[in-house]
Amino acid sequence: MNVFSSVMLSTVEMTNLLPLAAIIVCVGAMIMFLAKAAVILRVQADDVIRPSTLTANHSVPVPRLKMTRVHIPFTFRLLEAGNNSFEEVRLAVSSQVNYSLQAFWAVSIRELHMSLWRTWSELRDQTKHSAIVNSSHCQQLATNVRCQQPHSEKVVVLKSPKPPLVLGAPPRLAYPLVVFMIRELESDELLHPDETVILVNVVHLRDPVCPLPTSILAQYLKQASGQLSCLKQLYLATGDPTSTDDGNPSQITGSLSLAEPVACADNSGPLLCSDSILRDCPGIEQLCVVCHYFPLSRALLPCRHTCICAVCFNKLDRCPMCRAAITSYFCIRTEDYVPPSIVEPKVNSKSKMAVHWLDALNDRLTDFLGFR
Repeated sequence: MNVFSSVMLSTVEMTNLLPLAAIIVCVGAMIMFLAKAAVILRVQADDVIRPSTLTANHSVPVPRLKMTRVHIPFTFRLLEAGNNSFEEVRLAVSSQVNYSLQAFWAVSIRELHMSLWRTWSELRDQTKHSAIVNSSHCQQLATNVRCQQPHSEKVVVLKSPKPPLVLGAPPRLAYPLVVFMIRELESDELLHPDETVILVNVVHLRDPVCPLPTSILAQYLKQASGQLSCLKQLYLATGDPTSTDDGNPSQITGSLSLAEPVACADNSGPLLCSDSILRDCPGIEQLCVVCHYFPLSRALLPCRHTCICAVCFNKLDRCPMCRAAITSYFCIRTEDYVPPSIVEPKVNSKSKMAVHWLDALNDRLTDFLGFR
């Protein structure tokens, strides 16, 4: 009887231990699953869990774009843009070479872009015999003047066309005003393929139907090789950040231009950058908006803010001015002010050891759980 009672007692105790053992196994499995998930997230998706704009190094190096400097002998800007209208347009132009200035009212958008892709020899021959834009593709010729010598900035006034322009309601099929600055060459003069031969300026003029402010819609650069590029403004951070009223560094859009190819076969084509990119900067050397110590030397893309030095660039993945993601960049000046080891930082050996240790732990957990 006593033997039977002891056997029954042992059976009851074993029955009570089974649920406890099952709970312990489940808890252990849960801990291992959580540990594995934590390792995977830490190694492979740390940026997803904790996004940060300030990192020690770029996990993926931001590509530096190739840049070819080109000389742009022309300058063009609008005067008194707020008062310009179809009645009178005031322009300020300058040139370092002989050129002809041709302006047209109401140019067909389609025909303009088709003609710009023609070769330089075809455009030059057409300019010699007539206007660069066919009369059937515009409403009226505004001016056609040949300047036989270079000159500094001077004012050009374009009077209202007669009869008045008819552009219709937006979206329009014609630009209100297009101004060409075309390089004049001697008969035996040869140009390098990268030389600028035409600067095209597309201007919008405010009118009752489309009351947007008068402004330059686009500028195109034509080279002797036939390359057509669209000029885009760089945004340069200027001024003393400690002297502003609101405590933030001042920002202006200077006369700095970045020429990006309008169309190319692939993305490996170089950017075209005016050689006057630093000539038009203020006399005081502009400093990085982050450290205020090193001179700014890098233009960020796609936002085109020129506001950062090489040292601070390696610590950021977003533009410090507009918070846009940095996809690529190019340099506007040499970066010999810092050692190469700082410009191109090496991966920290401690961080590499930590990553290897986490990888090894992840492998062990995978083997133990039978997922390999």
